[in-house]
Amino acid sequence: MPDTAAEIARRLAREAEAVCRHYLSNGRREGRYWLVGDVENTPGRSLFVRLTGPESGKGAAGKWTDAATGEHGDLLDLIAAARKLDSVAATLDEARTFLRLPWPEPQLRSKPDPAPQGSPEAARRLWAISQPIHGTVAEAYLRSRGITDLRNCGSLRFHPRCWYRGDPDDPVDRVRDAWPALIAFVRDGSGKLTGVHRTWLALDGSGKAPVSTPRRAMGQLLGHGVRFGVADDVMAAGEGIETMLSLRQVTPALPMVAALSANHLAALEMPVGLRRLYLVRDDDSAGHGAVEALSDRATAAGIEALTLDASLGDLNDDLRLLGRDVLAAGIRLQLPPEDVDRFLVVDSSSRSAA
Repeated sequence: MPDTAAEIARRLAREAEAVCRHYLSNGRREGRYWLVGDVENTPGRSLFVRLTGPESGKGAAGKWTDAATGEHGDLLDLIAAARKLDSVAATLDEARTFLRLPWPEPQLRSKPDPAPQGSPEAARRLWAISQPIHGTVAEAYLRSRGITDLRNCGSLRFHPRCWYRGDPDDPVDRVRDAWPALIAFVRDGSGKLTGVHRTWLALDGSGKAPVSTPRRAMGQLLGHGVRFGVADDVMAAGEGIETMLSLRQVTPALPMVAALSANHLAALEMPVGLRRLYLVRDDDSAGHGAVEALSDRATAAGIEALTLDASLGDLNDDLRLLGRDVLAAGIRLQLPPEDVDRFLVVDSSSRSAA
């Protein structure tokens, strides 16, 4: 009986188009590929699955890549992501059901050991049990910050009851230990998960939760960040998720990364082949220092470093208080003409809300 993960993955690859039609029904076939928006079955073209090819190696059938997020894998990985399965066993069971294969004899399974607090494994498990942000409190929160275009934001998810561990600044008799949370996927340059960032939210999404530290990260963060798009020759980098999503409202095709803090921005790893780096500067001493440090590193590596400044404290302030058109006009003045034509979207009517 084909019982191993490798053999089941091969069986799935032989039925790649059927797998795609079942799990990614909002996509379509184009030539040798199945195209869809993301693993959550959003309509679009960012994720492509190879439908034909050898069983292994370069160009193998069943291999997929999401060009917007950098995620990739085989059809078992796709099934796990599409069905939000957080274990290999559950994924294999789902695949066996799809392939109509006999199931293995039941075995006693021990409960997984707890992941070390704050570790990459704890981050992976939290990401696996989180859900898409569409229609959630997380989406309401981002809209309250003026961020309405959430296309190709597969690096963001939502958890309805994310545990919050209080610190000495929190009241000992606080009402809740779990709050809704925006969960962000922290990745290295290859797309591998190295951590997650949590933003705890008010129950209605009108703001952050009433706790002393509503933002926390876990995992390995140094050099990495929350990525939107896959960097090629041009990329933007800044500190906060909301700051970078604000820039994304007017430059949706510009790859970018949120490093999550000034210190991490200064230490950000830059991809091979990068030609131009836009540095989004927060208007405080830490923000200026981080941009200067990363600019020096980029220049030493032969990368053109250009600074993007906000009119107010940061780009999200510009978006919320001045409006999208004023933000776009300010960014236009700071981009070279070729990047204005390549990245800037100035017509607000062309925006597509999530």
